[in-house]
This record gives sequence, C-alpha cells and structure tokens, in this order.
Amino acid sequence: MNQQPSAQAQIQPEMPTTKPPQAPAPSAQPSVGSIAAHRPQAVRGTVPGLEPDLDADPDAYEDEGVVGADGEELPSGRFLDRERSWLAFNERVLELAEDPATPLLERANFLAIFASNLDEFFMVRVAGLKRRIATGVATRSASGLQPREVLDLIWTRSRELMARHAACFQQDIAPELADQGIHLIRWPELAEKEQARLFTLFRQQIFPVLTPLAVDPAHPFPYISGLSLNLAVVVRNPVSGHDHFARVKVPPLLSRFLEASPQRYVPIEDVIAAHLEELFPGMEVRAHHMFRVTRNEDLEVEEDDAENLLQALEKELMRRRFGPPVRLEVEESIDPAVLDLLVQELKISDAEVYPLPGPLDLTGLFGIGALDRPELKYPKFVAGTHRDLAEVESASAPDIFAALRSRDVLLHHPYDSFSTSVQAFLEQAAADPDVLAIKQTLYRTSGDSPIVDALIDAAESGKQVLVLVEIKARFDEQANIKWARKLEEAGCHVVYGLVGLKTHCKLSLVVRQEGEMLRRYSHVGTGNYHPKTARLYEDLGLLTADPQVGADLSDLFNRLSGYSRRETYRRLLVAPKSLRDGLIQRIDKEIANQRAGRPAYVRMKVNSMVDEAVVDALYRASQAGVPVDVWVRGICALRPGVTGLSETIRVRSILGRFLEHSRVFIFGNGGEPEVWLGSADMMHRNLDRRIEALVRVADPAHRASLNRLLERGMSDSTSSWHLGPDGDWTRHAVDADGAPLRNVQEMLIDARRRRRGPAT
Repeated sequence: MNQQPSAQAQIQPEMPTTKPPQAPAPSAQPSVGSIAAHRPQAVRGTVPGLEPDLDADPDAYEDEGVVGADGEELPSGRFLDRERSWLAFNERVLELAEDPATPLLERANFLAIFASNLDEFFMVRVAGLKRRIATGVATRSASGLQPREVLDLIWTRSRELMARHAACFQQDIAPELADQGIHLIRWPELAEKEQARLFTLFRQQIFPVLTPLAVDPAHPFPYISGLSLNLAVVVRNPVSGHDHFARVKVPPLLSRFLEASPQRYVPIEDVIAAHLEELFPGMEVRAHHMFRVTRNEDLEVEEDDAENLLQALEKELMRRRFGPPVRLEVEESIDPAVLDLLVQELKISDAEVYPLPGPLDLTGLFGIGALDRPELKYPKFVAGTHRDLAEVESASAPDIFAALRSRDVLLHHPYDSFSTSVQAFLEQAAADPDVLAIKQTLYRTSGDSPIVDALIDAAESGKQVLVLVEIKARFDEQANIKWARKLEEAGCHVVYGLVGLKTHCKLSLVVRQEGEMLRRYSHVGTGNYHPKTARLYEDLGLLTADPQVGADLSDLFNRLSGYSRRETYRRLLVAPKSLRDGLIQRIDKEIANQRAGRPAYVRMKVNSMVDEAVVDALYRASQAGVPVDVWVRGICALRPGVTGLSETIRVRSILGRFLEHSRVFIFGNGGEPEVWLGSADMMHRNLDRRIEALVRVADPAHRASLNRLLERGMSDSTSSWHLGPDGDWTRHAVDADGAPLRNVQEMLIDARRRRRGPAT
C-alpha cells in the first residue's frame, strides 16, 4: 500500500497560449439520473480548486420541501446519521467477537476485523470530514447534524467502542485462548528459557532492521508513518544526567506475535522493549511507551484528459504516506510528559488521543486466528460446482458455453464454487480457438490471479482482449497498477475507465464464432473477480448467453473504452444515468400497484442504504401501504417504523462467517416479480460517481430463488439485527424460549452439502 511509485519524470504537455473557453453555465434542469433530479433544488457547484472526498458524498440533499405519497411534506430529520450508522455496523462486528456462541478463533478474527475496519474509517471518513471542515466546504449532513457535531459524535462513540474492544480481548478472548492452550502473554510472564530464545531471535532477525531515531536540536521529530507501531523511549545520559527522547519503529513486515515456545506468543514490541539497551548502549533506558498514529490515507487524484491517470495516481500514492494524523493511540500507562510531546509534535487534539490497555493494534489477531486449530473455528466448508455446470459421470471439465446455450446459470458464492464457474468460464474462453474476443472489468483481484493469467493467455494466443482496470480501487491501487502493466505487456488493451468516474461494475463478455454466427456469453456479478475473497464474500452472479445482455455489455464496454454516449440499455440499469431513476420509477410503480389493489412490495439487499432520493422513494411507498424490506449489511440512513412515514418498512442486518456483499432489488410488479442484481449500493458515490450495472433476471426460477433468499433474510425466525426508528440496532439471536434462531448462512451451507444448485 505504501510502496514507492515510479521515479520516471513526467513530461508535461505544452500549455496553449490562448485563453481557454469559459465553462458553460450550469443547466437549469438537473441531468437525468442525478440526485438533483429527485429533490427540489439542484446541487450547488463545487468550490473551484477543491476535489470532493472520494467517499464524502458531498451532494447536499435538501430534506425540506420533499413531498410524500399523501402530498404532505416529508418531515425534516428523517435520515439517520451515516457516520453513527457505520459505527453501529462495526459494533455488530464486535458483538460477534463478544458472543460465546462464536467459535473462539473466529472471535479473535472478529476482534481483528473490528480494529481493521476502524482504522479504515479514521483514514477515510474521519480524515475526509476533518479536511472538509478545515477547508470550509463541509455542510450540514442529511441527518441535520453540523460537521463539528458529527466529529464529536465520532470521537465519543469510537472511544466507547475501542474501550469495549480492548476489554473483550483482555477479559474474554485472551483468557479463553489460554484455556485452550493458546497463550498470549507479555514479556515478564515468559520463562527464562523462552526469554533467552527470543533474545537470540532479536539479535539475529530484529535488531538489524531497527533504527532508533533521537529527538534533539540536531534531530527533528521524525515522521511517524500511518498505522505503524512505535516505542517512545526516554533515555538518560549518565554523564550529563539529561533525559532524551527517541522513537523506535516496530518493523511492520515481521510477525505481530512471536512464538516463544509452542502455543505461547508474545507481542513483538515486548521483545524490542526488553532489549532497548542494545539500541542505546551506554545510556540508561528510563521508560518506554507504545503509540500508534492513524493518518489521512484517502486519495485525491485530479483527473483531466491531458494527464496520464496512471502517473497521477502513482504520485498521489506517494503523497498518501504523508497525510495528516487523525488519531493517536497510546498505552494508558504512558507518562504525561511523553504524551504531551507526542500531541505537540503530531499537532493532534486531545479529543483524538485514545489511551488503551496494551497491546495496541489488535489487527495482529489475524495471525492468531489463522492458527491450525480447526476445532476452534467454523466447520470447514468447500464449495462445489454449481449443478447446472457439473459434469455427470465424467472427469472432464464442463463445457460452460454448452451449458449456457441451454440455460442461464445463477451463481451464489461462496456456496457455489468461483473457480469452477466464473474462473473456468474465462479460462475456457482463453483456451477456446473459436473465441475471438474477451472484455473484462477488474476492480480488485488477487496477487496471483488466475483471472489475469487467463486474460494474458488469451491475448498471447491472438484474441482481442480488452481489460478495464480500475486503478483507483481504494488500498488496492498499487496492486492494480502492477497488473495493468503486466496485462499491457502481454498485448491486452488496457483502459482505465472514464474521467471522473470509478468503474465498479463487475462484467465479463466473451465473443465466440459459432458456425456462421457470432454468439456473446456474459457474466454480470455483484462481487470482484477475486478467487480468494470469493471464498469469504457472499455474492451473486449471472452467467448467460442471452443476446440482449450480450448486446448491452458490448454497448457498455464501447462506452468505457471509446466515446459512446449510449445511456439506455435492454436488460441493464447503468449508473450514473439510469440506475437511480430506474429504481425510483419501479418503486413509484409499486405505489400505483398498491393503490390499484394489485400485488405490491419492494425488497432490497444492499451493503449500504444512504442515498436520500431512494430513501425518500421508499418512504413514499410505505406511506402508500407498500411493504418494504431492506436487508443491509452496513450503514443505513433510513428510519423504519416511524408512524405516518415508514410503518411498513423493516430493516435487518446479517453478519457472520461470510461477508454479505450481494445487491438484489425485487419489485412485486403486480404479481410478476421483477428482479435485478448487480454491483450498486444505494450511495451517492455509487449512483453519481461510478459506473455501476444491474442486470434484470429473466428466468422465473431464478427470480423465485432470489425472492426466497430475501424472505429468509428478513424472516423473524432468522438470526439478525433489527433497526429501530431511533437508529439503534437490536440483536435477535434467540427465540422467546431461548432457542437459537436460524442462521441463514448455515442454512445455505447445509443446502449445498445436500445438493448443488441455487438456493431454494
């Protein structure tokens, strides 16, 4: 993430001497698809010279004057605060770590996930909010809170959660791990023989890479890199009697917990601290304290047609390393004078200081969770080949093209194998001499990606290969730059999407010569083409040979790689032009169906429900009596169950061993359900500043399958969290008799173990 970019100098194009033309005046009417089209006033222009935060959702939605289904204005303050909602999501992760019913090493993993999530939250959301406050562009949020109020809320709530997180580790997880023979201990608890062993390790593998940095008039305070663990060391010169401050960085590439003896682990900083005399010979080590800084690590890339986006992003990746600090974590035993020095030198406020019991940085528990103790983890599950792709009584690989000519295939990962479906689809296309072209989007993929290898093989065999690599995928930018260059070197046509828009849609298109005709095979999914995360993320995908979908994908890829301005499609809804409009039109149609006495309902499964225009449409539907179910994993700005506003709306959240990641949109449609799946979440960034795509599911059996999936997730007999109108989430894991409620993920695993195929 923090690798050095290429040092190759950029050659700037000669600037024209004539005065550039003036930008056209803003249109009086908002463009189709924009959030402004669904509110009373258009968006005000952005401040010149300032790029919006990538995830800031800066489009201020006017929540006053919006009319509901009854013609009355919808009440102001009807949106929950998104930052508070995100913190509530991470609290749900923490609850899984606190739950004794969760396998012990999985609890340790959830503690690490909580810590990692919070790191990213501060690096992106908090950093972006602070930057907008500092530049004067921050505005009142849709929830009605002023920016400073939101920041205060974040500081207070995150402090409570971090204290609870530390207590869970200290009081529950560490003692229970010890009961199972896995000891996470501190240096004084080690036996003499263990200390001697670690001293040898220190001398051979740790000491050579340590660099103590003094702070004095000749040595300015060193730069503290984001998320690094550091020791603040106070040493005394025995000759002068003066105390001095030094900083020692814990090497980030070494194991977080070192094994002193079998199943006995000590934090690496304890080993370093125990041998500080080796780093400061002749000095007296008076004290040492651990601290950790979180910095702004979001990206601001100015895009224009004259600058190479790849080079611009590489420069910004270098700049990211020096973002301003947004959080300082310290051991609660830190000396006040040392803390004052850190606060002063880092230019951080007291509200951003988080004293915690050691050890800091519990993301290191990922390593403990990976220990080979299967009895302390979820039961192993290996996905099988989807039944429509499986070969019967044959050891040969399935002919995916033949299967798709007979039927569409609805995939549900990780319950259906990614490697024998999507990956096999692309590998077969690469090897098939009748395949003429492959077009593919890549947002995130693995470092040893078989998808990338298949595309390279296809290009090297003479096929036309177009790969749209989204190099601005957060925290995967460096990896994506690497793979983009590797693909280019192999002869693939690599493009980086449209200026100002991230390409987030998950699409594959294969063009095959079959006799006298060309046939197009397509995949539209909700998840990244990442074989490793496909085993951990819950996602959906549609494999099809439908000519309309193939034609739509051809048109969309032409738009992404060329200058096409097509905005309407046959079986796709595409952001930023038609997706929000298309969903709201269908919600409005459900209102008409409800009033006409026809079957009407709205069901959505998303990661986030924040977009105010969509939320207001759901409010109008509820006011008209339409049942609305929202299954959301993360943040939700919608208030369910408010009298006169959202009485028919239910919101549920499910977290578990797999990350719920699919997006599904279902409409009653008068008795003939209309079902869509794809990559888009209900957020400004997805609907206004990304290329997203939803595909309409045509097969009645697939529509019924997805409808049943959402019904299961929303059922009161399913274990889930329920959102209340005040924004509080309540966990429902047991019934009135104390018996565990059904776990939807375990139900799907059990179904796949009994047979292979879509959920029923």
